[in-house]
Amino acid sequence: MKVFSNKAGSRLALLATLALLAVQPASAQALDDYATRVPLTLAGEGPWYRLEVPMAVHLAARYADLRDLRVFNAEGQALAYALTRDAAQSRETRSEIPVNWFPLRGPASAERMPAVRVQRSATGTLVELAAEEVQSAEAEPLRGWLLDASAIEAPLQLLILDWSVEREGFQHFTIEASDDLQHWRSWGNGQVARLRFADERIDLREVGLPGQQARYLRLLWNDPQQAPLLTAARLVSSRSVPAPLVWSAPLAPSRVAPGEYRWDLPLALPLQRLRVELSQSNTLAPVTVSGRRDGQVRWQPLGRGLLYRLTQGGAEVLHDELELYGAAAQQLSLRVDERGGGLGNQAPQLRVGLRATQLVFLARGTPPYVLATGNPAGKAASLPLDTLIPGYDDRRLAGLGVATAAEASAFEAGAASVEQATRFDWKRLGLWGVLLAGVGLLVLMALSLLRAPAKS
Repeated sequence: MKVFSNKAGSRLALLATLALLAVQPASAQALDDYATRVPLTLAGEGPWYRLEVPMAVHLAARYADLRDLRVFNAEGQALAYALTRDAAQSRETRSEIPVNWFPLRGPASAERMPAVRVQRSATGTLVELAAEEVQSAEAEPLRGWLLDASAIEAPLQLLILDWSVEREGFQHFTIEASDDLQHWRSWGNGQVARLRFADERIDLREVGLPGQQARYLRLLWNDPQQAPLLTAARLVSSRSVPAPLVWSAPLAPSRVAPGEYRWDLPLALPLQRLRVELSQSNTLAPVTVSGRRDGQVRWQPLGRGLLYRLTQGGAEVLHDELELYGAAAQQLSLRVDERGGGLGNQAPQLRVGLRATQLVFLARGTPPYVLATGNPAGKAASLPLDTLIPGYDDRRLAGLGVATAAEASAFEAGAASVEQATRFDWKRLGLWGVLLAGVGLLVLMALSLLRAPAKS
């Protein structure tokens, strides 16, 4: 059995350590590792800044999830950041709007509704509403209230009332809706209440509405003698707003064949929508969109629809977009049904849309700050937003400082050079060759030590 001396063992351990260090890449990534680098302009109060990632950045990145996206300061330090994406197809926005109200008076026992004289502005907003019999109007009891919701162009979700303090207890009423003050439809019943006991007070001021749109609401009290005197009325409306998208610059087709056009993207992206240029008026084109990733042979159907640009009644009607709902594709094919006459002699340009992404970073060190992307060895390093900003809530995001990137052409130039830099980076290739040669030499030296006889 061979016995190694302590000196030989130490040499072998040292050589093994050097070999590991030679082949292990540096953990910290430098700004030079990124093919595209664009300066940022900051506005507002820091130290956190938010940037809506431009579409050109997505096209310049090496990964669809932006794992190779970084922000550097002037010292070359990578800064802490978070990425926020809106995964929902749409978002609900709620608005609470005060509205005008007008008293409705009439005989308490009358089966017919109070007759009124109405004066409206050109937009339909009420400016005057009075009983037809002016002389007896003050003597007649208050039957209810008319609310003017003509300025709200969204479904109504909630009614919030306030009334004079002398009226306590429960107040019941019916709710009716109209768009012309002539034809009314029932929206059910409502109830408000104000109760006091000792120093405690309970207010029930909110009434749910069916989530439909109406220009006017009519509230008729079940007991007109106990009807409260309103002091405020507000309506809460909600609207479904499509999630924001970012769009690419116009892309020329890479291949044109009869009835078919193809486009190549730098990488596979989760596309939400396509916008096809329709250059000629009175164009009608049933189309089918297919996609595939790089290296795949088979095309996958992504969607179909009807594109048109028509002139009707002296106005132009345009529909040039198709929904793809996040389908990932790097190559796109648009087939046109020629029975509609095609898209004309000029090949159409295409814009692709993605769900908007915001980058929030913590500014540290010396400006200028640089947004960098296009690193094939990039690894995900984003933090959760509530970790990056202690005590974060959704309202704080809108109040952060704003960062804007340079012109998109800088990103496009960087994206175009990524493939060339990767293909012809002889300096990097030579460095790896030297490292591998060094490792080979170290292995030969280690084998030589292993074969040498041990000295007693």
